[in-house]
Amino acid sequence: MNMKSYLARIGLTVGLALAASAALAQADSTNRVAVETAWAVFVENDPKECWSVSSPKQTVNTRDGRVVAVRRGDILMFVSFRPGSGTAGEVSFTGGYPFAPGSTVKLDVGGTAFDLFVDGEWAWPASNEEDAKIVAALRRGSEAVLTARSARGTQTEDTFSLFGFTAAMDEAGKRCAN
Repeated sequence: MNMKSYLARIGLTVGLALAASAALAQADSTNRVAVETAWAVFVENDPKECWSVSSPKQTVNTRDGRVVAVRRGDILMFVSFRPGSGTAGEVSFTGGYPFAPGSTVKLDVGGTAFDLFVDGEWAWPASNEEDAKIVAALRRGSEAVLTARSARGTQTEDTFSLFGFTAAMDEAGKRCAN
């Protein structure tokens, strides 16, 4: 591995670690300021952070091709804004379990597919540019399907309604514009 690849990998790891700490704070917030159908908007002030979030309308868990019942934590999809760090429209997903190491989460929005990189129970796009492409697809779509594999080998498919997504994301962005 050359030095440039090594530094890029370290940068991605550090970025994921920072995003994970912000995401943990999001999962615990009680500062809901709006609800836009399937999506809610939250705001924290110290430091300033705003996000829209939704839980799935449908979840299917399978192992060896058969539907199985499994215990999972919170299953949430976020779009976050953190003006202090220059973050605007960051997409993240937590599946409620540790993802298989080295795997990716597949996000499908109306036939357009994206890969999210995993770290523990969290997944994110690889870049700000990819975030922007995903947000554009989410604005146009009616549902988002995230398919992942747990560290125990369970395949999961979580379907999120995008009804209210655009309004919730615009509200979160507006509240963190300054």
